[in-house]
Amino acid sequence: MSRQVLTTLLVGMFATWIAALETRLEACPFCSAVSQTFTEEIASMDAVLIATLVELPAPSKAKEQDRFGEDVAKAKFKIVEVIKGSEYVDSKQLVEAIYFGTSKKGQAFLIMGVDPPNLMWSTPLSLTERARKYLGQLGSIPPEGAGRLKFFQDYLEDPDELLARDSYDEFAKAPYDAVKKLKPHMQHGRLIEWINDPDIPASRRRLYLTLLGVCGTKNDLPLLEEMLQSEDRRRKAGLDAMIACYLTLKGPTGMNLIEDLFLKNKKSEYADTYAAIMALRFHGSEAEIIPKKRLLEGLRYMLERPQLADLVIPDLARWEDWSQMKRLVTLFKDADEKSSWVRVPVINFLRACPRPEAKGFIEELEKIDPAAVKRARTFFPLTPATSDPEDPKTSAIPGQIESLVAVVA
Repeated sequence: MSRQVLTTLLVGMFATWIAALETRLEACPFCSAVSQTFTEEIASMDAVLIATLVELPAPSKAKEQDRFGEDVAKAKFKIVEVIKGSEYVDSKQLVEAIYFGTSKKGQAFLIMGVDPPNLMWSTPLSLTERARKYLGQLGSIPPEGAGRLKFFQDYLEDPDELLARDSYDEFAKAPYDAVKKLKPHMQHGRLIEWINDPDIPASRRRLYLTLLGVCGTKNDLPLLEEMLQSEDRRRKAGLDAMIACYLTLKGPTGMNLIEDLFLKNKKSEYADTYAAIMALRFHGSEAEIIPKKRLLEGLRYMLERPQLADLVIPDLARWEDWSQMKRLVTLFKDADEKSSWVRVPVINFLRACPRPEAKGFIEELEKIDPAAVKRARTFFPLTPATSDPEDPKTSAIPGQIESLVAVVA
């Protein structure tokens, strides 16, 4: 994958990040939900049942070439519990649904239906006894907050993959403030065990590192430092969350290691450097552990790497680091075919900057590369400024900073 293509993909990620920051982070900062949770699915359905298999469909006798358009035979299920929609379902009736499996009679399934009164039933989902109990409890737990997460915490990495997936998704969608309030109930030992397990998927490892950042102590720093410096890619899986966790527990002095490994180090892989930048964004917006002034020192090292400088220009603008204006102008002028994508972000930085000299720089740079200036103005319109452009102390408004999300020239 080319540098420019990868950057294009990351633009979308950053756009989502910026949007979330307008009202602070609304979900686990380094987690992405895999699918709808059971709670969300149930809420979207008219009827939800737990039923047992009574009768498999009869084998079709139609010839292969005649099967197109044939009515598909359906299995029959006996209702044992109505989770939702009792007004639409007679608990004594048999439910007929399309099912292609070979389960034995008596096997429990989750079946959902929409569009009453003639409900259309979903494909039945096979359930273990543990899953049946889990689903039965969903209606009685708190609808939000740490109390809700406390329930799902017990099912993280559950042997039943359905429950492990669902509990992870609940955490991934939970407000970060709720995650932090779970601290007194977090299971530190299990988190360390999972973080050390190379077979844990990177997505879930990010969650566990995020949780460790909440409940961990300085005793966890040697483990994190070992993983950060490891040459084994599996040990570094979930690097963005790992760096954020490390900085949370280490504090401002931890910036030195992160800078040496990923920001100053020109041999650092692109993905690792970007992970470090994401971690610093988290600390600059959600955590209150490292002063922004110190975070900006780290981000400025990226300006010494012209091919990657575009990654941090939006951050410099968002945090109003206008002190780097002349440096960015120089980057624009010195850009070559390997770093030309830095030009649009530089122009957007100058457009958002409230200092009066920024306008003059734009006019100067437009003579060098009018196409870059045109792209910046065409694709990233700015909302009207409300700050005094003559006052260097005034701030650019959020609408202006959002336009800095794009980094591709």
